[in-house]
Amino acid sequence: MIETLLVLVMLPLGVTLWRMIVARTLVDRVVALDMLTGVGVAIAALVAAMTGRREFLDVGFGLGLIGFVGTCAFAVFIMRKGRKEQ
Repeated sequence: MIETLLVLVMLPLGVTLWRMIVARTLVDRVVALDMLTGVGVAIAALVAAMTGRREFLDVGFGLGLIGFVGTCAFAVFIMRKGRKEQ
């Protein structure tokens, strides 16, 4: 069952990677990066459930934390870039 969920999670992973490559604006790429970290957290949680090892939950937590901080940093960068252009 969990193996099937892992395979199903690969679909949003592929679509998100495609969106990151094809995106025209920086904002689209940042949103795709945020989605990519969310998919990574889901994969870590599924692997933890599949193997029974709690260390993967720590990996998912760390990935989510780094993704959140990175998204906030990119948002500040985009806001400052927008102010300079005006």
